Amino acid sequence: MGHKVSLTLGIESSCDETGIGIYSSSEGLIAHNLFSQVKIHADYGGVVPELASRDHIQRVIPLIKSSLSDAKINLSDITGVAHTAGPGLAGALLVGSAIAKSISWSLGIPSVEVHHMEGHLLAPLLEEDCPEFPFIALLVSGGHTMLVDVKGVGDYTILGESLDDAVGEAFDKTAKILGLGYPGGPALAELAKQCKTIKYKFPRPMTDRPGLDFSFSGLKTYARNTFIKEPQNRSDIAKSFEVAAIQTLMIKCRRALEGSEYSTLVVSGGVSANLYLRDTLDEMCKKINARAFYPRQEFCTDNGAMIAFAGHYRLMSKKINSDHKIVIKPRWSLEDLSAI
Repeated sequence: MGHKVSLTLGIESSCDETGIGIYSSSEGLIAHNLFSQVKIHADYGGVVPELASRDHIQRVIPLIKSSLSDAKINLSDITGVAHTAGPGLAGALLVGSAIAKSISWSLGIPSVEVHHMEGHLLAPLLEEDCPEFPFIALLVSGGHTMLVDVKGVGDYTILGESLDDAVGEAFDKTAKILGLGYPGGPALAELAKQCKTIKYKFPRPMTDRPGLDFSFSGLKTYARNTFIKEPQNRSDIAKSFEVAAIQTLMIKCRRALEGSEYSTLVVSGGVSANLYLRDTLDEMCKKINARAFYPRQEFCTDNGAMIAFAGHYRLMSKKINSDHKIVIKPRWSLEDLSAI
């Protein structure tokens, strides 16, 4: 007899996107659905936690049903449930955890807590042409900017991280300064495309000293001060900011690769969708005989596919918590994970 096929249901509800994914041990990703709350939070210029939690409650069950329908399976066919337990907004995380544990308990199947950033880190492995361990990972998602030495699933060492604003936050805050809509990062990148030349020389923070930590709050302040002086040059400021932020990331990625024996860079998280970032890192990797890997565009932002995939690895390892207690970890370090 052949091995029994495992089907992992993944639930992502850490912030402002409700994502569901189903991963099959034999066929890979067989379904994924997403609802983004961007329009809900746009009027407020940022995520309102209470509104996010309430919307997750409304969306999770319909998204699970549509994903099961897309995969042409029943809920009873699921063999394990994975949910984002952290980091993230406590109320939003509670929704995913409560649903996951309820399904786990009612079906008598295991459940597993997934680290949101591990989901992002592993997302490029969903592609046919995917990286092999070990590698350096640049994680640029929401409130996180970090470089990680990845030896295997769960075997992570943080090499550097942001000491203040993450790069995504700096993009959003600078976009707000320039009067752009929410979410600001994509809007700023779009505005920057209007300029072919770089008018201002913005700083590349913390690149003039050793180490791999980041700091982006000063760059945001520099953009604000420039805008106060020359408010008519919005697109030039957007371009100069984007170039400075991304070249800062590139310098640190090169430093991390050259300080290791690896020739593979994995870049994931919302900011990895930025095409200028991809072009810059690809060009840098060519110069040092390395290669960069990214998730497909739809898996750069939060999604259920990456949680189902990361959860599948954890469930297969059997290193899981088998009780049905609702577990969330709004603050949770990648280095606290166990290797599998």
